[in-house]
Amino acid sequence: MAGSRGRLINAARRSMIQRAELRRKLNTAHDAFKPAALLDRGKYRARVGLEDAAHIAREEFRDNRLPIAIAAGAGLAWLFREPIKAHAPRAAQKLRALIEAGARRLRGDTEQEETENDDEAPQ
Repeated sequence: MAGSRGRLINAARRSMIQRAELRRKLNTAHDAFKPAALLDRGKYRARVGLEDAAHIAREEFRDNRLPIAIAAGAGLAWLFREPIKAHAPRAAQKLRALIEAGARRLRGDTEQEETENDDEAPQ
């Protein structure tokens, strides 16, 4: 009878150990499925994904700077095509006037500039 009693005690110990291990695993799983834990895991995975994407983008830009810069410039021009169409003629006229004024100044045509200013003055 002493042998069976020892086996019962050992079985009871194993059972308690298994129960404690199952309870620990259940608590871990329960904590893992709480909304805050799920949100934290989602944030972590999103952050890791964004960091990976940013790293890949940096490497690609570093390897292909000129084509990407040209494509970006073309994309911006396409996005702003309507305002460019509306304002380009006036901007071109202003730019042309600035260039002509700078050229006259470099050539030293101050007399012509003075006579133009006199014509524009109200009398």
